[in-house]
Amino acid sequence: MSDDTNNDEKITPGQQESAEVDAASEKDQVNAEIEAELLDEIEASEEQQPVSEQLLEQVASAKDQVLRVQAEMQNVRRRAERDVENAHKYALDKFTADLLPVVDNLERALAAIDTEDEAQKGVSEGLELTLKSFMEVLSRHKIEAIDPAGQPFDADLHQAVSMVPNPDLEPNTVMDVFQKGYTLNGRLVRPAMVVVSQA
Repeated sequence: MSDDTNNDEKITPGQQESAEVDAASEKDQVNAEIEAELLDEIEASEEQQPVSEQLLEQVASAKDQVLRVQAEMQNVRRRAERDVENAHKYALDKFTADLLPVVDNLERALAAIDTEDEAQKGVSEGLELTLKSFMEVLSRHKIEAIDPAGQPFDADLHQAVSMVPNPDLEPNTVMDVFQKGYTLNGRLVRPAMVVVSQA
């Protein structure tokens, strides 16, 4: 009996080869599984990499948009401040234009009065005081007169009514002022109407 048992437990060379082949194939299978897992991980990391690049691009794009919006808001704020400042500065524009003919009429009235006539002296003084106080009010509100007699002609501030040949003056010099011009805070309200010398 012991011989039979020994025979059963003995492994033949064929069985040993078969067992080695099974072990090798099992090892190959395990290696193949590990390889497959590694490949899957590599592919997953490769897929994640473009996703992270996309996220970085989106973050950069969002930052750029935020900067643009901030710059635009700053421009809008500056524009609004400038508009408010201009509204304060030039609110009197139309009102000034309406008052200027009154100043012109006072100046004409003074020019028409005979200062040597005693009867008209009181009227002349009253008109002078009225005109002076009027001009002080205009000056307080940054309304300045343009009286360019003897100065070179400036198309931005003057309006030429006529040109007269005059050999004594340089060409394009203001010879006479028909009507004074006025500016409000440096901006033209009314151009000066002038006669300009011609060569």
